[in-house]
Amino acid sequence: MPAAPAPYTENVLENPRSPRVRAVAKLTKRAARQETGLYLLEGPQAAREALVWRPDTLIELYATPSAWEKHQDIRDAASDADVEVEFASEAVIEAMADTVTPQGIIAVARQVPTSVRDIFADDPKLIVICEEVRDPGNLGTIIRAADAVGADAVVLTGRTVDPFNPKVVRATTGSLFHLPVAVGVDLADAAGRARSAGLRIVAADVGGEDFVDHRATLAEPTAWVFGNEARGLDDEALSLVDLSLRLPIYGRAESLNLATAASVCLYESAFAQRSAG
Repeated sequence: MPAAPAPYTENVLENPRSPRVRAVAKLTKRAARQETGLYLLEGPQAAREALVWRPDTLIELYATPSAWEKHQDIRDAASDADVEVEFASEAVIEAMADTVTPQGIIAVARQVPTSVRDIFADDPKLIVICEEVRDPGNLGTIIRAADAVGADAVVLTGRTVDPFNPKVVRATTGSLFHLPVAVGVDLADAAGRARSAGLRIVAADVGGEDFVDHRATLAEPTAWVFGNEARGLDDEALSLVDLSLRLPIYGRAESLNLATAASVCLYESAFAQRSAG
């Protein structure tokens, strides 16, 4: 048994078919996440970020003895947060995990609802709205980019993929714990609140005006709206925005991936706002 600064259980959870293990494994499915209000964190990075930024949401922490010994930073973070780890066999971790080759650490956390009212009441300068974004990797990357540029929050509207989907959580690389993410919001409601809060609503759209002609506009408080990967934003959604912009393509690429385009748009806003002081 490795020495650990954080509290830990003496016994190793060995049975991958136990009801407890199966309950954790079910969190890979949306129905179980909705029923329980819990979600799965897989791997050392997600566990570390949760321990550092939102330890109050952690319900359970599991690790193989070898993984626990390997990650001093996670042991220290668990100790600081007074979170107990339960040791588990490789077979148990594999049974719980969403990935084929898990890295020996799994956590279960409580979903914390974020009020869209609170988001727009806090004088935001940069908001990200995702409408009907369905790919987990894209949503996770957009949340990560929003965090990187210092956005105030992410608002998920329409049938956007569940942010607590394990693939989304992994793609955020911990950013899910760094900024508010509001779920299940109506786009018209989000747009109305953004406008009332003094934000210009800007859509990324292939039929929009040339991005380069409006770069100065992005110095203003902005709510970016990003649409579905295949269909973009429909006419009803576009009717809610103040401005639609398209990124120019200077080379031979047909288009940009949604997450890539969103990252460019968000960084342009961040640069413009910081340059304007």
